[in-house]
Amino acid sequence: MSHAPRTRTVVSCTLLVIALGAGLTACGSDGHPLSAEPYDAADQIAFNGPTGDGKKADPDKPLEVTAEDDDGRITDVTAMDATGRYVTGELSADGSRWHSTSPLAADAHYTVRVSTEDEDGAPGRKVLDFDTSRPTGKKRLTVTFGPRTGTYGVGQPVTAELSLPVRDKAQRAIVERALRVDSTPAVAGTWYWVSDKELHYRPREYWPAHATLQVRSDLEGVKIGDRLWGGRAKPVKLTIGDRIIAVTDASSHAMTVYRNGEVINELPVTTGKPGFETRNGVKVVLGKEYFVRMRGTSIGIAEGSSESYDLPVYYATRLTWSGEYVHAAPWSVGSQGYENVSHGCTGLSTSNAEWFFDTVHEGDVVKVVNSEGDTMETFGNGFGDWNLNWKKWRGGSALASGTQDGPSPAERARLRPESV
Repeated sequence: MSHAPRTRTVVSCTLLVIALGAGLTACGSDGHPLSAEPYDAADQIAFNGPTGDGKKADPDKPLEVTAEDDDGRITDVTAMDATGRYVTGELSADGSRWHSTSPLAADAHYTVRVSTEDEDGAPGRKVLDFDTSRPTGKKRLTVTFGPRTGTYGVGQPVTAELSLPVRDKAQRAIVERALRVDSTPAVAGTWYWVSDKELHYRPREYWPAHATLQVRSDLEGVKIGDRLWGGRAKPVKLTIGDRIIAVTDASSHAMTVYRNGEVINELPVTTGKPGFETRNGVKVVLGKEYFVRMRGTSIGIAEGSSESYDLPVYYATRLTWSGEYVHAAPWSVGSQGYENVSHGCTGLSTSNAEWFFDTVHEGDVVKVVNSEGDTMETFGNGFGDWNLNWKKWRGGSALASGTQDGPSPAERARLRPESV
């Protein structure tokens, strides 16, 4: 037998409705329904008006697929735009209705694939294409990813800077779902909303050595809120280098440097003296500067006082934006390995500082332990992201309960400028 779909009149013009035709029993060469060639399950489409007349679907309206025959049901629906972005949706338990649960993109082309079966289990199929109209709003939310394409250490977070603030949690969820970080090998990670305009992404543990990260946005054309639509974002590709981790023990005045789990050097150091203690915790290398001029006045030390300094500093590896470095300190070589005499930085001999400068790269990890200082700020003074445990980090996602909004004013107030 063959199927003769019933013709029905579709009256809804507010949603995209696929009217599923009912057919007679399908028989294959062996008479079993599952061996039958899928029949045309839909021959009537309402698409915000008559189909084929050039009109486009309103992206503000949800996508809906309904089975209009009591004897048939929907078994599966997939909807995807031309860029490969899928539309998520829910299928009712009885298979009578499927509707989208994520927003459609504006000015996009979609392909919808519908699978059905009739009361005898005979399969039906229908593939439909449609376009959505351009957005009526004027605001575009653009995303700038960081860091730039290149090679980084295992501690490097991925950042996303938004062109406009997003405060509403539902809107944040739309944005967050569209920001993709795909790693090879695959590791689980999540975004944290540092502020209304900034997100950071990291996995539970440091990135695997030699991993590759593909960072992109699927937000273009997606409605985020009233008159706010997603714009374009330039993707970035990050390569992770060796696992370089330097651990500075302020109490024993020593730094141990590991590469891929093996000790490659042990260096005598000096860290911050009382009143200028070096921050504890995990920091991430922000960059390297061959020469930096450091002045005591930058941290409030009166010029001419006993603590005053104005020094040329070489082989300076930056750990915070406020001026904490690992650098050459030839004036304190006699104290390195024995006592802490700096104004907050980690000082080494010139040759050791040069070796460290040449060994580490942006994104590598420097961890300070056993200092009397505060813990590294989580955000705002570099990358202290790894000082949050995984539970708290996940709480900063808009896709989890208890979203946190980043550092408190008190935490930001602890930022300190350059020190030596």
